Amino acid sequence: QAPEGFPPLWNEAAVRVLRGRMKGIQGHCNSCYMDVALFSLFSCTSVLDSMLFKPFPLCDRNVQSILRDEIVNPLRKTGFVRAGSVMHLREQLTEKGQFSSFTNAEKDPEEFLNLIMQQILGIEPLLKLQSEKRKEQQDGYCHQIIMDKREDLVVPEVQQLVEHSFLASELKLMEIPSCFIIQMPRFGKQYKMFSKIIPSLELDITDLLLNSPRECCVCGNVATLEC
Repeated sequence: QAPEGFPPLWNEAAVRVLRGRMKGIQGHCNSCYMDVALFSLFSCTSVLDSMLFKPFPLCDRNVQSILRDEIVNPLRKTGFVRAGSVMHLREQLTEKGQFSSFTNAEKDPEEFLNLIMQQILGIEPLLKLQSEKRKEQQDGYCHQIIMDKREDLVVPEVQQLVEHSFLASELKLMEIPSCFIIQMPRFGKQYKMFSKIIPSLELDITDLLLNSPRECCVCGNVATLEC
């Protein structure tokens, strides 16, 4: 355990601490969905550090301390988290949620995020989306990329996948999110939609925002129509 706080890893420090054998979060008993989510959310970014310290109205302090002292701080300090620490968190999630299989079954990352952020910590939704077809507002904590297989996208970038997913689902962001968690396309042992996905180091959400001023691709002035 590492009760003192550690900042997220950056640049050369991230490479030095996180690269090599016995690094990352140790997997055990179908924990991969949770391991990769926790690593992505906390290893190299502080955007969700409020989850570790802030006393939200519905916040479960025990779960918060396990997350902070047994997982995030050791990950940032030594680059390694043992499976027992994650199992401790999974046991608490099983106890707090209505699901008995958090300790042994593979879950959907979105299910895990919704449980820990909404029900256990009481965080307001990070994303406010509007369906252009139904004109309904949808609140959530992450966006799962859902799209059909495209032959022209062999090794896509995250930017391309997000744009295609929003277009296919007819969704728009109602506001700029403070944190944009994106779940990549699913794959299993028998099928992979993409063999590789190139991370986009920056994400342009101009075309994804509702009622955002945009540039005409012909003349360069402010656009008045969308194809």
